[in-house]
Amino acid sequence: MSNNSQSMSFNAGQAKGQTQEKASNLADKASNAAQSAKESLQEGGQQLKQKAQGASEAIKDKTGINN
Repeated sequence: MSNNSQSMSFNAGQAKGQTQEKASNLADKASNAAQSAKESLQEGGQQLKQKAQGASEAIKDKTGINN
């Protein structure tokens, strides 16, 4: 193989490797963002559930159902 051909092949291999690395990094970032969103939603859901339970208890207390 000529030097030019070897150089082109080497450069193509490098470009492919860099593209794969960038794609892997993007996939990791997307996965991290999805995990973060999931955790935020779960946290929000827990807070909402606690508020609803608190409101329910307040209503029961006011109406005498808890007694």
